Amino acid sequence: MSTRADFVGYEYTDITINQDKESLFVDGYTNFGWDLDSITKPVQALATLKIKFKRDRKIRNKAELTRLQRQFDACVDEMEQLERSKKTTARIVAYGIALVGTIGMACSVFAVTSGLITLSIIFAIPGVLGWLLPYFSYKKLYQKKAAEITILMDQKNEELYEVSKKANHLLSN
Repeated sequence: MSTRADFVGYEYTDITINQDKESLFVDGYTNFGWDLDSITKPVQALATLKIKFKRDRKIRNKAELTRLQRQFDACVDEMEQLERSKKTTARIVAYGIALVGTIGMACSVFAVTSGLITLSIIFAIPGVLGWLLPYFSYKKLYQKKAAEITILMDQKNEELYEVSKKANHLLSN
């Protein structure tokens, strides 16, 4: 005579993430009561992947776990925004300098075609500098922003740890 196990109703969630965040989410979501169901690997390299989780519908402290999970997700989103912001300011400044250089070169060309050689040379100097400086300004600003963001990223990692620790504690109670 076989004995049936008690029925367990599950709830499911799917998340689509970048491949480099796989470990973070698989490890993190287990602290909120989720069990890994499957991972759909991408066809192309460095693409997103889909992770499916399931958990018992009658899990204790579900409301608090859901709140902590939202906090976890928000923290990861903030970390991704911080990562993207490293390049944003540096790109804007570099593009601005390049634009000024391009305008200088255009003015230099117009001055040459008008027969104003001296004016052409005057416009060519900022033009050439405007084409050379963007690389160096980008590197310098990127490094400066990266140093600032490293501190913020460490704080966000600590916040992720604390949220996961609280959620794991709720599961063990």
